[in-house]
Amino acid sequence: MGLITAVRAGVLVAALITAPGVSAHGGVSVENDTCIMSIGPYRAHFTGYQPAVRASQEFCEDIPVVAKSIIVLDFISQPLRDMEVDFRVIGDVNGVGVNATYADLGSDKDVAEATVFYREPTRFPRGSVDVDLDFKRAGQYIGILTALEKSEDGPVEHISVFPFSVGVTDWWGRLKWIVLSIALGAGLLVWSSRTANAKTADR
Repeated sequence: MGLITAVRAGVLVAALITAPGVSAHGGVSVENDTCIMSIGPYRAHFTGYQPAVRASQEFCEDIPVVAKSIIVLDFISQPLRDMEVDFRVIGDVNGVGVNATYADLGSDKDVAEATVFYREPTRFPRGSVDVDLDFKRAGQYIGILTALEKSEDGPVEHISVFPFSVGVTDWWGRLKWIVLSIALGAGLLVWSSRTANAKTADR
């Protein structure tokens, strides 16, 4: 097994190892190549676009370029269509990061002061929400979607929190793929060489 072949094999193994955890931030995860947002016990498809700079390319959570963006939420769970839903984006001023929960965001006043976009509670009987965003600078942000469900015991608030970045290149994310691929490839090359030498010694 040559070095190039070994590295190629390492790339394949690295892909198999890391694929299940791709793009999982807060309330949004990837299932079967589809972005899914969890809102309490309910779910919605999550899709982002930047038509002015990325044509029809879709993205999940992280927004690649500082530009006008569109986030589309399509409700999978039928009950969401009967709820009032509001949508907010705040700057990650506290540096909470990808593991942020609503409790990490501080008081209502803190959230209001960090808000860069807010849409008032509205019902979406067709089950689709379009949000137009115009980011002015790169950085870390946190999206907050709140759905208010009526029940016999009073209203129940379901909150989904999903951190994301805008115009931020994940250099370590790219570099670790290269390092992991080379390391696995080198390991496979050593293992292949030892196996070949062992077979030669047995003859």
